[in-house]
Amino acid sequence: MSVWLPSAPCTPGACVERTGAVMAVPRAVLRLLGVTSVLLAGIALLPVGRLIPAGAVRWWCRAVVRASGVRVRMSGATTPPGGVLLVANHISWLDIPLLAAVRPARMLAKSEIRQWPVAGWLTARSGALFIERDRLRALPDTVARIADALRGGSAVAVFPEGSTWCGRAQGHFRRAVFQAALDAGVPVQPVSLRYGLVDGGSSTAPAFIGDDSLLASVWRVVSARGLMAEVEVMDPVTPGSHPDRRSLARAAQSCSCHGRTGEHTADRHPRRPTAPSLLSDGTWRGR
Repeated sequence: MSVWLPSAPCTPGACVERTGAVMAVPRAVLRLLGVTSVLLAGIALLPVGRLIPAGAVRWWCRAVVRASGVRVRMSGATTPPGGVLLVANHISWLDIPLLAAVRPARMLAKSEIRQWPVAGWLTARSGALFIERDRLRALPDTVARIADALRGGSAVAVFPEGSTWCGRAQGHFRRAVFQAALDAGVPVQPVSLRYGLVDGGSSTAPAFIGDDSLLASVWRVVSARGLMAEVEVMDPVTPGSHPDRRSLARAAQSCSCHGRTGEHTADRHPRRPTAPSLLSDGTWRGR
């Protein structure tokens, strides 16, 4: 695997805390069955997915999160019609249905997700755009495909950090995907995701980081008591308001971090090698 791939220093052992109160196993099993049932209902409707109203899709996405025992609080701006690049910080597998609950979108996903049981097949059938993160030469083509989808009026959802973080630490937004929004002339809508407890405390239990397995992360979520997901939708960054993807990425990250407190940035961790940047003329420059 290439050394430039985005990665986070967060690990389950160092960052994921116990919530203290844990649900009885029978209730956790019921929650797991509930999540499975909601997912299967969505899978059954995939053949007629384009006929389902966006409001119903958003309701289903929230139902996936609620079935896992996590309450959802959404606030902020509405998404504009037509093509829009949705960008958010990345913490958990729950981020995917939460971002789709803001607006149903084509997800930019790492190619490894194709191999996940159920979730991989569901992601592929949803129209996701896959990125091969270990093939640097494939990045220009991925950016072009995102731009084409945006020009066609689709919303595309991206986690520009390129890796999951624990929620108290966060990474830097990578710039390449923002070139697609510039090329297509569409707005960028930042979304802030935060997980905590209903009593106002913080929690890293939903984090899906490091060598955590998907099953272990899912079980940790359905076993926990009193988890809350907060989704804050920021005002869209309009086309033409930033001249290049560097300033656009910085503006989007600044908006995404708005309102999230008690967190520290990647600067407090040792720096990892980062990817070269894709220039508008197709050439590359190191960061």
